[in-house]
Amino acid sequence: MILLKLIRYKNLLLIILTQVLVHYGFLKALNLPVALTSFNFFLLITATVLIAAAGYVINDLNDIDSDIINKPDKSYIPSTISEKSAFNYYLVLNISGVGIGFFLCSRIGLSNFTTLFVLISALLYVYASFIKRVIFIGNLLVSALVASSIFILVVFDLLPLLRINQDELMIPFNILRDYAVFACMLNFLREIVKDIEDARGDYAVGINSLPIVLGLERTVKVAGYIGVVYIFILVGYIYVYLQENIWLSLYLVVAQIIPLGLFCIKARYADKQKHYSYLSGLLKFIMLMGILSIGILTLTLKY
Repeated sequence: MILLKLIRYKNLLLIILTQVLVHYGFLKALNLPVALTSFNFFLLITATVLIAAAGYVINDLNDIDSDIINKPDKSYIPSTISEKSAFNYYLVLNISGVGIGFFLCSRIGLSNFTTLFVLISALLYVYASFIKRVIFIGNLLVSALVASSIFILVVFDLLPLLRINQDELMIPFNILRDYAVFACMLNFLREIVKDIEDARGDYAVGINSLPIVLGLERTVKVAGYIGVVYIFILVGYIYVYLQENIWLSLYLVVAQIIPLGLFCIKARYADKQKHYSYLSGLLKFIMLMGILSIGILTLTLKY
């Protein structure tokens, strides 16, 4: 059970849910041509989850000192799992994930795509090792890596067929691209809030994050202003692209815009650790509801 907590099994389940919804709940449900068979899709999910799990382990290995201060009850290295064992877990998970990725690419004849798995694995290591300490850049990188769980499925499921099925697949391709972009945006906001939550430990170990530079109150207000920008972007997106899809528009208003509005209001007055934790949990909820909107979109298009 400790190992499952170390690899953030809840986050991994969210990755699985996202990819299953995109592949089965969107593309196949709409009878669109896809490149991956069920077995190859299983290989892609497995590779993605293993590499992501390895990323969580190496991140914890590099955050031992700050995690002891920020979240002593959730710090498993070295209190429960030794650093050596944790690093061995990282190696096994990472090598297995990249290896399965190589096997998948060889099965489907796309050997040039193997670099994607190596690149994601390398970026997770580089992020955990030093880029996360660079203001904004680390937040942007990890947010892009989170969005890659959608992007990599688009690459393997749609890209090989896009040239010969351009008329049929271009709109789904653009839709999933937009989902990946908004997932990146939401996760970027959550990374800022996480930095606020972790400011005490980061300051103690010399990490120069945004809350340490600007202060907690200013940073949480910046997060609120970013949330306002996101609301305007989402309203504009609904107005331009979703006017005729009433049910999806209503869902996005209820499950995205209203919670984001609540986030902005709460951020305006947040000044305690429990407030920051509430904001982080609210963003998790918004991200989950955003993923589930894929199912709503499919239902509105099909029926």
